Amino acid sequence: MSTNDHLLEYSIPQLLRWRVNSTPKRPALREKDLGIWNTYSWQDYYDYVRKTALGLEKIGLGKDDTIAIISDNIPELLFVAIGGHCLGAISAGIYQTSMPAEIAQIIQYLKVSAVFCDNQEQVDKVLEVRDQIPNVKKVIFEDPRGMRDYMSDDWFINITDLYKLGEEEHEKNPSLFETLVDQGKPDDVCHLCLTSGTTGLPKGTMMTHRNYINMGVRITEVDPLEPTDEYVSFLPFAWIGEQMNSFGVAMATGITINFPESVETAMSDLKEIGPHFMFGAPRIYETIRSEIWLKIDQSYWLNKLFYNYFIKIGLEAANYRMTGKVMPSGLKFKSWLGTQLIIRPLINQIGLMRLRRAYTGGAALGPELFTFYQAIGVNLKQIYGQTEITGIAYMHRDGDVRPETVGKPLPGTECKIAEDGEILSRSASVSPGYYDLPEKTEEALEGGWLHSGDAGFIDEHGHLVVIDRLSDVMHSKKGEMFSPMFLENSLKFSPYIKEAIIFGNEEDFVSCLINIDPVVVGKWAEDRGISYTTYMDLSGKIEVAELMMEQVLDVNSRAEKVHFKIKRFALLYKLLDVDDGELTKTGKIRRKFVQERYQNLYEALYDESVDKKNIEASIQYQDGQSTTVEASINFYTVMDS
Repeated sequence: MSTNDHLLEYSIPQLLRWRVNSTPKRPALREKDLGIWNTYSWQDYYDYVRKTALGLEKIGLGKDDTIAIISDNIPELLFVAIGGHCLGAISAGIYQTSMPAEIAQIIQYLKVSAVFCDNQEQVDKVLEVRDQIPNVKKVIFEDPRGMRDYMSDDWFINITDLYKLGEEEHEKNPSLFETLVDQGKPDDVCHLCLTSGTTGLPKGTMMTHRNYINMGVRITEVDPLEPTDEYVSFLPFAWIGEQMNSFGVAMATGITINFPESVETAMSDLKEIGPHFMFGAPRIYETIRSEIWLKIDQSYWLNKLFYNYFIKIGLEAANYRMTGKVMPSGLKFKSWLGTQLIIRPLINQIGLMRLRRAYTGGAALGPELFTFYQAIGVNLKQIYGQTEITGIAYMHRDGDVRPETVGKPLPGTECKIAEDGEILSRSASVSPGYYDLPEKTEEALEGGWLHSGDAGFIDEHGHLVVIDRLSDVMHSKKGEMFSPMFLENSLKFSPYIKEAIIFGNEEDFVSCLINIDPVVVGKWAEDRGISYTTYMDLSGKIEVAELMMEQVLDVNSRAEKVHFKIKRFALLYKLLDVDDGELTKTGKIRRKFVQERYQNLYEALYDESVDKKNIEASIQYQDGQSTTVEASINFYTVMDS
């Protein structure tokens, strides 16, 4: 039994109050504004939640009302969310990148009563669909810039005015807020978290106070955190990955959450804070890996020589660290030397010097990339879960890190594998179901177990190995099973490849479409005097195709079985994009949609007589506008196949 099990008897507002009573002056939140870091103590945090909660009640919100949040990461979104929880209301996150039509659809589905937006850009999206969302009583905004013309309309309210209403109510009735907080129950639904939506419109997963707090308590039983530890909040709040840290881990441990000045400055602000732990989707670590590669590539020849030598030493040393084995003294010395000369300065430049642990989840991270981080001294560990089990249910332990697995269940989590290979889980962090979708709820929680939709198995070490989505596992025409995700991750370990989409289900061979990394490949091209204008132009260069052929040949050379080898590929003329519906908000490929969208390219991949195809393609921009472009796509056959 954990020493923190008593925390599971609180709601999130009650746990916030407990934190205030324990450590009122310790920093809870920190936000960078105009270049200055401003700090909120736990007492400040509670005071803002109080005046927000009472202000929300004053404008007509109460128990079971839903408040949607469309905002970059700022303290105010927590004030609004937890302020709503104090009333028995339910918060819901909507991705900032969502277009107006999608926002309207989600607001209708979740029966939203109020919306919080951080700025005019998000307010304008809501305003555009006002006639479609009659249930919305108020739109609360934080940044008043550009909002002057809206203030004559009482549909809008500035959050500072909301605070004033709350302060006035508190003066009139000083005991009201504490009474409201006392009424909360751990098993009350407090948040609706949208699923990733790989198969259609996201579902609103009902999350309880206990779900979040249990996850926060259990993860820190495995990896303890100190109240003085720092965390940088840069993941979208609509994703369970951010909620589990801001609602669960922070409340359970008392760590400080740091909010960057903007999305654009998040990585540089991370360097200033130097967090002690970090969580991110694979795309974050792929981006940092590309940044490291560029720094080395731009360095002096001697630095490159040292780097290439010591990274091999690091990979060898990592195998000892990850498995908890005693490292030979010679290797230990060379690893230390490499860390001091090359690795430590490099890690310092990207802001990870104080990092004790880093976690990745939301999608699979290839074993090669995973081991690379361990080799440079970043204690990266795989976690596995899903929205419906509060993000984390399985994770690696220090000294027992195996790159091909996602670790063991958290304390209190049970796991079993169904007859069809599906991963089933059970714990106090499992959601009670989906909002207003009883049939989907029954399907997901059949037999009292959470059905993940993923195929996997438990290995001889007790670790969970995730193969792929059950719906994505492929079989060759001969019936040989393979995981497209495994091959995609192997390709993406190359710094030159941003994304890869594997095909081959019921086909004679495996093929793929490749997105080059425009930054890394662009630098590679410039170094060789290869001129280009656009991404489309760069991806069409024969020299780039030859570079990609090398990457595919490398992956094929390491393939254990013939049916894992890639025979044909083409370079896609555009990056896969969330706005085009090709990726989910968390960066997962919407595989079925992508295959349908690029059906003409798919057919050409499997017609070996085709080596070039002219196409017309529609590209949609972030502002909703679209354009049609003409492109000539080349198809390549890999000679070792």
